[in-house]
Amino acid sequence: MTQGRHARIDGHNSSNYCLIICIVGFISTCFIGSWMTMSSSVGPIRTGISVEKFIGGMPKIVKASNANLPEDALEVNTSRENVQEGSVSSMHGIKNAIPKQSQSSDSDENPKAESKEEKLVKAESDKEKLSQGISVWKHQKDYSWKVCNVTAGPDYIPCLDNIQAIKMLRTTRHYEHRERHCPDEAPTCLVPLPKGYKTPVKWPKSRDMIWFVNVPHTRLVDYKGKQNWVKVYDRYLTFPGGGTQFKYGALHYVDYIQQTVPGIAWGKQSRVVLDVGCGVASFGGYLFDRDVLTMSLAPKDEHEAQVQFALERGIPAVSAVMGTKRLPFPSKVFDIVHCARCRVPWHIEGGKLLLELDRVLRPGGYFVWSATPVYRKGTEDTSIWKEMSKLTKSLCWELVKVGKDGVNRKSAAIFRKTMSNDCYEGRQQNNPPLCEESDDPDKAWYTPLQQCIHKVSKDPSKRGSQWPAPWPIRLEEPPYWLKASPTGASPKDFTDDYNHWKHVIANSYVNGIGIDWSLVRNVMDMRASYGGFAAALKDLKLWVMNVVPVNSSDTLPIIYERGLFGIYHDWCESFSTYPRSYDILHADHIFSDLNRRCNIVSVMAEVDRILRPGGRLIVRDDAETISEVGRMAKSLHWKITHNDGNEGLVCIMKTMWRPLEVEIVVGAVA
Repeated sequence: MTQGRHARIDGHNSSNYCLIICIVGFISTCFIGSWMTMSSSVGPIRTGISVEKFIGGMPKIVKASNANLPEDALEVNTSRENVQEGSVSSMHGIKNAIPKQSQSSDSDENPKAESKEEKLVKAESDKEKLSQGISVWKHQKDYSWKVCNVTAGPDYIPCLDNIQAIKMLRTTRHYEHRERHCPDEAPTCLVPLPKGYKTPVKWPKSRDMIWFVNVPHTRLVDYKGKQNWVKVYDRYLTFPGGGTQFKYGALHYVDYIQQTVPGIAWGKQSRVVLDVGCGVASFGGYLFDRDVLTMSLAPKDEHEAQVQFALERGIPAVSAVMGTKRLPFPSKVFDIVHCARCRVPWHIEGGKLLLELDRVLRPGGYFVWSATPVYRKGTEDTSIWKEMSKLTKSLCWELVKVGKDGVNRKSAAIFRKTMSNDCYEGRQQNNPPLCEESDDPDKAWYTPLQQCIHKVSKDPSKRGSQWPAPWPIRLEEPPYWLKASPTGASPKDFTDDYNHWKHVIANSYVNGIGIDWSLVRNVMDMRASYGGFAAALKDLKLWVMNVVPVNSSDTLPIIYERGLFGIYHDWCESFSTYPRSYDILHADHIFSDLNRRCNIVSVMAEVDRILRPGGRLIVRDDAETISEVGRMAKSLHWKITHNDGNEGLVCIMKTMWRPLEVEIVVGAVA
């Protein structure tokens, strides 16, 4: 019997078959629609992945290599007229990557029709599989942004402006209210821009003048105007180079210190300086002329915006206070510690704060103290000088010289820390006491101050037993103690890291990613390792803040040993700097690590807070992370200036965009 044109090969009635096909097609259409809706609600689906095949209507996701990252993987359309990010139509590199032969339906594998209830149960099950199978960054559903509504406004520093936590402090006797008090959840809102914000003045002109609209504060002008700290001139704030102790110029003061003690030898013997109570950081700003790096610090206090002034000028500075906790630096790293009337009561409570300086000062290093007790003869000043003389002697610091500056009509006392334990062991009284062997001098993240002295290492192969090689030799040579480093690092690791970054910067960063380095001044390496990135940039007119995450190997002493500087930090919290502080943030494989520990949206909000408009975020990471960072950047209306999937590199420029919606940060509102 000859079969009809539309007859079934299996002998079933064709009309019944068509009915079944229609039902299956209708249910499939509904399922696909629900999948599209659900995928949008789950959150942005990451690019940088490919679909191997469909199983039961659900995609099986596999990671793609860097080579598989599509060129437009970061080009996410954020306009409101287009489909919401995360929908099927916005899955660049996914929607066209599904092999047609792999797309089989359930009816092909099991021709037996399912009941309506079975279909619904299966759809819910598949929906759950999709939410588990497609990798979505934790804590994240949608990239929508709001502006922070806080009392500090454009100057908001989350861990220093936590008003609610500060109000709950039992005492502020030891400046507890100036220390870090981070909110339980890091903010995900964006800090507003000052009205009329302008692109910062270029270095070195910025050392002398900055735009008033960028840091519109006059309290310090009024308070310190007669001391030549800062003045208002037309549309600018100007910095005559003066200070409390060097009214007639910081450069003269810098040279006067070296003339008093020639062994200081700026830029050769002495390379890395800590300036406590830095004011507007003119001292550190002019030490650049002597090839010296200065870590300037001051609290966010009534001397309004002094650290903000410093950073806007292009001078390194962080907001910190000598309070109840150790400074976030390793032990035995600063060649010189400087204090020009820094208002720190070094002599009280057994010299607890001076003992902290002893911890961070390199054996053989100098403490330069130019304050009124050194040269004034009033009752209070004379009493403080006697106490300081007694205290420094018990610390085994030698008073090298008290030099008088004839121009500024001030004096500075210059002390030197001992390089051996002989003095400690020969003291008549063990006061302050020597620290216990169990006390780690390099433990400095939220570590309470200890009222004790750490010994100098007797082993000639250990850190602190010898002075580093002169600058710039120390930059390129592995430290003499690196073979015995507790981090497990080796001289080969050091050299390989340096060679790697020299190659990357010369062959990629300088000309290949769209950055005009002549406009760059303030740079931060968010995961610094050995400091090779900063070392490779040494010939450019910029400085690098090397950040060593607290959950990484402690390589920060290596960075200081080579004549660079840096700080410990946990990127799950806000950094102790003002908004709009840096021109470039360099993130080498840190976002993928942070995604496992933090709310990555708050990390990106912190990056936005730190970067200046027009500044760049350089990210090196795996393809999946690069793609997701790109999606966040696009949602922030940033511009992607370079994207290399093969190298795992993206460079993104922050814009002036701010969202219209506002979020009240309750803990930061007075």
